[in-house]
Amino acid sequence: MEFRMNTVIKNWQIVAIIGHEGELGRVLYGSVVDDSSCRFQVGDYVTTSSIEKFNSDGTLLQTKSGSTYQLVGGGCMSEIKFEDFEMLRAGLSPQQINFVREYHNSYFH
Repeated sequence: MEFRMNTVIKNWQIVAIIGHEGELGRVLYGSVVDDSSCRFQVGDYVTTSSIEKFNSDGTLLQTKSGSTYQLVGGGCMSEIKFEDFEMLRAGLSPQQINFVREYHNSYFH
């Protein structure tokens, strides 16, 4: 498996996207430390396309679009519902999305 270095990410999360039939795929969400592709600025939060593969120690991943990301520091696994994916793409973290969903549900029920 060949990886070329593109973007370094911290405060990362591997986010499972959950649909009615189960998991639809996983994406990376995190904060940019460095970006050799010049697509992002340091400190930007990014949400990737679907994750295709990891290296053996889990510190590099490649997305469906062919971009490569290096994961530094601690991270976690999380999940959101498919219908909330646009909020993730807009920059809300999975935790913020789930808080909004819980608040909305408790307010209207």
